Amino acid sequence: MEIFTLLENLEDLLESGSKVPFSSKVMVDMEEVREILEDIRLKLPDEIKQAKWVKEERQRIISDAEQEAENLLKDAQNKIITMVDEHVITKQALEQKEEIIENANKVSKEISIGTRDYADAMLEKVEDVLKETLEVIKSNRKELS
Repeated sequence: MEIFTLLENLEDLLESGSKVPFSSKVMVDMEEVREILEDIRLKLPDEIKQAKWVKEERQRIISDAEQEAENLLKDAQNKIITMVDEHVITKQALEQKEEIIENANKVSKEISIGTRDYADAMLEKVEDVLKETLEVIKSNRKELS
C-alpha cells in the first residue's frame, strides 16, 4: 500500500529535519510536508476503496462458504431422511409380506379343513344312501327267497 510508504517518507522527513535547540521541535521543509500530505490525501480514497473491496469480498466469500456448507448439510440431512424412510418402508413391506403369508397360510388351512369337512359330509350322505340302498336290496332279496 502506497500510503504506508508516504507515511514512512513523512517520518523520515521529520527525523532528518533540523532540531531547534533547547526544544523537541524540528524544522522541516514545509513544501515537502505539503507534497507528502497531498499525496496521502490523493491515495487515501483509493486505498480505502481497495480495503473496502477486500473486506466486502472477504465477507462475500465467507457468506458463500456458509451457504454452501448449509446446503451440503441440508442435502446430507435429506439423504439421511430418505435412507431412513426407505429403511422404514422396507421394514413395513417385510412386515406386510409376513402378514400376507401368514393370512394366506391361515386361509389355506381353513379351506383345506372346509374341503375335508365337505368331502366327509358328502361321503356320509353317500354312505347313508348306500346303506338305504343296501337295505332295500336285502329286503328285496328276502322277498325273493
